[in-house]
Amino acid sequence: MSASVPRLVIAAPSSGSGKTTVATGLMAAFAARGLAVSPHKVGPDYIDPGYHALATGRVGRNLDAYLCGPELVGPLFLHGARGCDIAVVEGVMGLYDGAAGEGELASTAHVAKLLRAPVVLVVDASSQSRSVAALVHGFASWDPEVRVGGVILNKVASDRHEELLREALDQAGVPVLGVLRRVPQVDTPSRHLGLVPVAERQAAAVEAVAAMAAQVSEGCDLDALAGLARSAGALSGAAWDAAEAVSSPPPPLPFPSSRGSAPSTPPGGGAPRTPGRPERPRPQTPDGLVVAVAGGSAFTFSYAEHSELLAAAGADVVPFDPLRDEELPEGTAGLVIGGGFPEVYASELSANEPLRKAVAELAGSGAPVAAECAGLLYLCRELDGLPMCGVLDAGARMTERLTLGYRDAVAVGDSVLAAAGTRMRGHEFHRTAVEPGSGAEPAWGVRGPRPRVEGFVERGVHASYLHTHWASEPGVARRFVERCRTS
Repeated sequence: MSASVPRLVIAAPSSGSGKTTVATGLMAAFAARGLAVSPHKVGPDYIDPGYHALATGRVGRNLDAYLCGPELVGPLFLHGARGCDIAVVEGVMGLYDGAAGEGELASTAHVAKLLRAPVVLVVDASSQSRSVAALVHGFASWDPEVRVGGVILNKVASDRHEELLREALDQAGVPVLGVLRRVPQVDTPSRHLGLVPVAERQAAAVEAVAAMAAQVSEGCDLDALAGLARSAGALSGAAWDAAEAVSSPPPPLPFPSSRGSAPSTPPGGGAPRTPGRPERPRPQTPDGLVVAVAGGSAFTFSYAEHSELLAAAGADVVPFDPLRDEELPEGTAGLVIGGGFPEVYASELSANEPLRKAVAELAGSGAPVAAECAGLLYLCRELDGLPMCGVLDAGARMTERLTLGYRDAVAVGDSVLAAAGTRMRGHEFHRTAVEPGSGAEPAWGVRGPRPRVEGFVERGVHASYLHTHWASEPGVARRFVERCRTS
């Protein structure tokens, strides 16, 4: 089976070159032409997809060859692009920058090859003229399997500057598909972890996306870009399907044998699960089993596939906003609290005492609770001195140190998410610390040069700093829903 969705990958030599402006503006410009545009982001970024969703009216989806494995990049792309006229994929960092120590794995170039998609290179030309040809030639020739189909020049100063750049690039043999002049920066404010999420900006975010669309429409050859997208090769295989995934999970991800190991046996002994041999699934149908999922401005980090998998496993997924809602959704049998910025909203979260008590009561009853990063902080006793839910006997605080990177992890013991020995890949991204960093029963053993354990497993609670992508291990969603049904 094969499918052909016109598609482009928007890449750059380095971060800060203008990928987000070009990718988001291009999505919005294509959508303004009446095209159904499928938005995607390479890597674990949660914020850019929010702007992509504003630009297209469709859910922004991530393509991460590290978290999900290379074999799922194509199927997940086809799932998101189903029924669309064109797809735009925003890259991450520099074109060839991937997971540290893993070669090309999870780089924009790697994903472009997996998608058989042409690459458009966004170059910050503000401090160069003829040298741009050497830069573009190097990126275009570094890997023969990566097809750089064109260049968009960003921050061009004048007509004369543009003329010099075009003359140089004529010799490089890579067409110029757009020129963006130096203009006041589009209003996309950032803070300690990147851009401010769309959910926190509302009207201002809509205006920012409109400004990006206008800039790209004026400076880029949309017809040429659409033609390049149509030149992408056909993709073989079927689109990812949540229902199929929860009933027939894929084999486990490979883990490098050269890396350090971490404990994989539950405290007190016991044999870990053999990876890739989850308990046999039972067919599920929606039966009113409510799984509440935290959202709103404080909890904006989530992958769309998580809710899709929970629903496919039989849950009625109901969002709620911990900043505004004083009660959990009626009939809540399980709770999922993803990532976000609770540190920015600590006062408001703390002031919502009724909801904090409701969360503590639900956790105390033994109901399944899955918390990642921001969710972990919310479950702590306090955050920067302000009372939180008190589910975990731990304190959280902001720090100056950024913790960032991919992680190889193994479940230390059984939990509502995973059986002992389950291996998953995750990503950490925070400027906070939790003390202690793990409970009597940790959530994960993190492999690497300095093996460690982290997170908390207490009764039905699984709380950790690791962001994981459940499409890589669909049994996580199925197990969680089954525990909601039986707890």
